[in-house]
Amino acid sequence: MGKIDSVPKPRGKDSPSTSAASPGKTVITWIAAAVALFHIWANTLGNLSDLWRNSLHLGLLGILGFILYPWFKRRVTKIGKMISLLLGILILSTSIYLILFEEALHIRNEVPSAFDLVFAGLAIVLALELARRTSGYIIPALAIFFLTYVLWWGKLIEGLFSFRGMTLSRVLYRMFFTDEGLFGMIASISSTYVFMFILFAAFLLKSGGGDFIIRLSRTLTRKISGGPGLVAVLASGLMGTISGSAVANTVSTGAITIPMMKRTGFTPKFAAAVETASSTGGQLMPPIMGAGAFIMAQWTQIPYASIIAAALLPAVLYFSSVAFYVFLEAKRTGLGKSQEDKSEPVGQILLEGIPFLMPIVFLIIMLAAGFTPTYSAGFAILAVIISSWLSRKNRMALSSIVEALATGAKNMIPTAILLVTAGIIVGTINMTGVSITFSHLIVDWSGASLLLALLLVTGASLLLGMGLPVTAAYIMIAILTVPALSEMGVSLLAAHMIIFWLSQDSNVTPPVCLAAFAASSIAGSRPMTTGLTSWKLSKALYIMPVLFAYTALISGGWLDRLIVFVFVFFGLFAFALAFAGHLFRPLTVGQRVLLAGCAAALFWPGLIWLKGVGVVLLAFVFVTNKRIGVSL
Repeated sequence: MGKIDSVPKPRGKDSPSTSAASPGKTVITWIAAAVALFHIWANTLGNLSDLWRNSLHLGLLGILGFILYPWFKRRVTKIGKMISLLLGILILSTSIYLILFEEALHIRNEVPSAFDLVFAGLAIVLALELARRTSGYIIPALAIFFLTYVLWWGKLIEGLFSFRGMTLSRVLYRMFFTDEGLFGMIASISSTYVFMFILFAAFLLKSGGGDFIIRLSRTLTRKISGGPGLVAVLASGLMGTISGSAVANTVSTGAITIPMMKRTGFTPKFAAAVETASSTGGQLMPPIMGAGAFIMAQWTQIPYASIIAAALLPAVLYFSSVAFYVFLEAKRTGLGKSQEDKSEPVGQILLEGIPFLMPIVFLIIMLAAGFTPTYSAGFAILAVIISSWLSRKNRMALSSIVEALATGAKNMIPTAILLVTAGIIVGTINMTGVSITFSHLIVDWSGASLLLALLLVTGASLLLGMGLPVTAAYIMIAILTVPALSEMGVSLLAAHMIIFWLSQDSNVTPPVCLAAFAASSIAGSRPMTTGLTSWKLSKALYIMPVLFAYTALISGGWLDRLIVFVFVFFGLFAFALAFAGHLFRPLTVGQRVLLAGCAAALFWPGLIWLKGVGVVLLAFVFVTNKRIGVSL
C-alpha cells in the first residue's frame, strides 16, 4: 500500500484544472508556498489590521485561483490563460489599492471617490467570478440576488420583506471598505482559523499521517465481522481530525477502503455508502470539523476549545451508528473477518505513528492551555516538521516543506473564495434585517413548537444543500434561523450545532449528494442508489440535532452528557437493528416494532425509568433473537 501524502481532489468544479501541470508548475508551487508563508506570518508574528489581512487573503489566493481554475474547464486556451492571469493581477491590485488609499478615505470622512468605487466594484465582480469558477453558479447567483434586492427590487415589493433600498455608492463602500461585506467576520475566519488548520492538515498528510491512519484502522478492526467496512468508519473518523472535507475524505480513504470492502463481499453500493456516511462524519469530528467549528467560534464568541469538547461525544455516537449498520450487514450476509490481515502489531504501528500523533497532542495541549487556535496551529505546523525527523521514511526536507505549504494554499482556494463571497450575502442580509423577519416567520409557522421548527430548519438545510457547499449552507441557515431557535429556548451553542449537523445532509441525501457521487465512481455503483443507501446509514445526522435541542448532550455538565451519551449509544443500536431487520437471524415484525419503541425510550429526554425500560427491552430482543425458535 502506498503512502498517502495528500488528500486527492475529485475532478469537477471543486478541483483545479490539470492544465496547471505545465512548465510553470514550479513557479506556481513557489508562489503558493509564499502565500502560505504570508498567512503564517500574519497569524503569528504579524500585526496587520483585519481589513488589510483579509483583503490580501482574497488578493493572494485570488491570483492563484484565476491561474489554477480556468474560465471554462473543458476548453483551456492560451488567450484564456492570459485573461485569467490579467484577472488575477487585477484582484491583487484591489487589495493593494485598499491598503494604499484607506487612510485617504478616512481623511475625507468616509466619502468614497470615483476610484474607490471602481476598485470596490472590481473586487466584488472578480470575487463573484472566482466563486463561479471554484464552486459553481449558485453562490454568485445568491450574492447577486441579495445585492439587487438591496439596490433595486427590495423597494418594489410589499409586505414583510419590503426594503427601502440603498445607493450603489453606499453598498460598494460597505462591501469593500468596512467589515460588513467581503472582508468582514466570515473573511476573518477564512484568513485565520481555516487557512491555518488546512495548512496544518497538509503538513500532517505530507508527513505520512494518512498512511498511519489506514494501517491503524486495518489492524484494530481485522478480527471483527465486517472489518473492512469498519476500517472505513474508523479511518474516516481519524482522517476527519485533520481533513474536515467530506468529498476529500471520501476520495482519499475510499480509494483504499472501498475496494477492500468489495473484495470481502460487500456490494459496491453498500461499500460506497459506508465510505460516504463515514466521510461525512469527518466534518463532525474534532478538532478541525471543516470550517464550521471556526465560524461557530467566531460567531458565538464561545471558545473554540469548548466547541470541540462539546462536539466530541456526538461525533463518537455518529460513527458508532454507522459502525452498527456495517456490523449488522456483515452478520446478515455472513461476511467474516478481513481477508487482508497483515497482522501488524498495534504497538508497532503506534510507535511508528509517534511523529504523526505528537503534533496533534501538542495542538490539543496548546488549545487547552488557552492559546488561540491560529497561534496553536502555527506552532503545531512547526511541531510536524520537527517530529517528522523521528521517522526515517517521512523526514521533511526543504522540498517537502515547500510542497506542503503549496498544497495547503492550493487546497484553501475554493474554501477561501466561498467564505469571502459569502460575506456579501451575510452583509446584505444584515443590512436589510431579513434574518430577523425570517426568524419571526419560522416561529409563526411552527406555532412555537420546537420540533416543528426543527423540521422546517431540516427542510431548509436540505434545499440549500442541493446547490451550496456544506459551509455555505451552514452560514446561510444559521444567520436565518438561529434567532428563532434561541427564542424557543435552545442555547446558542446547541442552536449552531443543530444547524451545523443538519447542513451535512447534502453530502448523503439525493438528488444532490457529492460525497456519495464521488464514492460511487470509485465503487462502480449507481450514484442515486448509493446516495439512498448512504442516507439510510446516516440517520444519526437527523437524530442527534433533536437530542441537542431536548437533552444535555451539548449544553449540560460532563456527568449529564455522559449519562445521555450511554443511553443514546444503546438507542442508536436499537434503531439500527429496527432499520436493518437482522441480528443473529432475521427479526420479526414484532421485534422490529419493539426495537423502534426501545430506541424512542432511550432517546427520550429525562425520565430515567423510561430509559431503563428501553435497556430491558433491548436486552430481551437480543436474547430472544439469539435463541433458536424464540420469537415475539
